Amino acid sequence: MMAGIRGKDTRPELQIRKALHRAGFRFRLHVKDLPGKPDIVLPRYHVAIFVHGCFWHGHDCHLFKWPKSRVNFWRTKLVRNRGNDEKNLTALRRAGWRVLVIWECALKGKERLKEESLAKRILGWLAGRSRFSDVRGEATKRTI
Repeated sequence: MMAGIRGKDTRPELQIRKALHRAGFRFRLHVKDLPGKPDIVLPRYHVAIFVHGCFWHGHDCHLFKWPKSRVNFWRTKLVRNRGNDEKNLTALRRAGWRVLVIWECALKGKERLKEESLAKRILGWLAGRSRFSDVRGEATKRTI
């Protein structure tokens, strides 16, 4: 089962790459010289973009559920992943890079953003001056 899990060219990553390319941005993929090997790098804008899977990075959203088997293994692994993420983000920001994290829940599931809304958020952040941001799914609004 684990052999089928890809770390590169995932559907969410391809979706973001297509949106950026449509908007006229050119980028590099998985730059090994940068901490954490960002999924997408826009060298001209000094921007690193990570597309994080909610399970693998322990995101607090509707897509993440703690596994019921091998609890200690998964808890250790996911806590280590989060620690590595924080270390890599800190190193990139110290090196002067702007960092954007796009969570899987923004792209799929019941809380996903519409494609136009997602593109607007990403392009708006790229045009701005913020050093860090993350894009996540929106909580569904319940009416009683």
